[in-house]
Amino acid sequence: MLLVLLLSLAVDGQMFGTLKSPDFPDPYPRDTVLRWNLSVPDGFRIKLYFSHFHLEPSYLCEYDYVKVEAEEEVLALFCGGEETDTEAVPDQKIITSSRNSMSLLFSSDFSNEERYSGFMAHYSAVDVDECSERTDEDLLCDHLCHNYIGGYYCSCRHGYLLHFDNHTCRVECSDGVFRERSGEFSSVDFPSPYPKSSACSYRIEVDPGFKLLLQFDPRFEVEDHPDISCPYDHLKITTGSKEFGPFCGNQPPAEIQTDSNVATVFFHSDNSGENLGWRITYTSTGSKCRAPEAPPNALLTPVQSEYSFKDHIVVTCSPGFTLMKDGENLDYYQLECQSEGSWSSSPPQCQKADRGGDALCFTSSPITAHISLILIN
Repeated sequence: MLLVLLLSLAVDGQMFGTLKSPDFPDPYPRDTVLRWNLSVPDGFRIKLYFSHFHLEPSYLCEYDYVKVEAEEEVLALFCGGEETDTEAVPDQKIITSSRNSMSLLFSSDFSNEERYSGFMAHYSAVDVDECSERTDEDLLCDHLCHNYIGGYYCSCRHGYLLHFDNHTCRVECSDGVFRERSGEFSSVDFPSPYPKSSACSYRIEVDPGFKLLLQFDPRFEVEDHPDISCPYDHLKITTGSKEFGPFCGNQPPAEIQTDSNVATVFFHSDNSGENLGWRITYTSTGSKCRAPEAPPNALLTPVQSEYSFKDHIVVTCSPGFTLMKDGENLDYYQLECQSEGSWSSSPPQCQKADRGGDALCFTSSPITAHISLILIN
């Protein structure tokens, strides 16, 4: 009775080595199954090639064969000594694993018609250039990828911070307060893709009495989900006790007319996606004051049908009249439209100028002097 030789050899951590069929270069034994399990450190692949190969030929390698496997996938199946339609030989082929492990299985059946010398194979660890093999769908690093022997590391462009996952680049974007009555701001790098894994907060704060109006750029693109409302990236806006959003997708929100002079825009992004982002333009309008009625003989400048918060009107009088306010004679008086929509005061009155103490003057001549004397007598 024949004894089947069944062995499994583990070769861990070695960067190179040689594998031989049993008894090589003498003929290999019958009924033998021998497996080599190869592994190298992470960050490397295994390259395998044969310098000698001579096995029993058979249809589709049914008898004696060498099988190379990795990740439960058959990379190669060899037998015979020459290439045929049904048999493959290694020849000058180099076989490379997709990861850091590989196995080689040698099997011989119960008989050999001739003496076959077997094989000699060589393997070595090959550094993986992870940076050059990345794809747009599966980026290893958001910004910069640096390869070294056995691995790689990521870094970010100036102004960004490397996230704790060591792959994505985030930004600090919560310090801005906009106090001008109008302006605009956007997601970082708009209209280029915004940073991942970031939480940004923008605050608009104009003078009390003004109300904010927010409008979105038509180019609006925030990561979306077909079935769930904004589970990944989203934009939210709060004004006083009101909240607008969350917003995401490819359609910009309608303009938002607020009843507040303060608004906070919060934007959250997760660790995936390449979307263009958003831009907001804001303006502010003040409370309205109705045009006051001008007192008699008074002039109001400028003349408008309606005035807004912090608008001014200057009151003056027509010639021959004096502007009086609280018993004081003024050259002009200024009114201001206030936050609640009323004027700071009512317009003062214009009074006729006081000409008391003025005397008529006559030129001196004999005739006038004579008339004066007659009148006196």
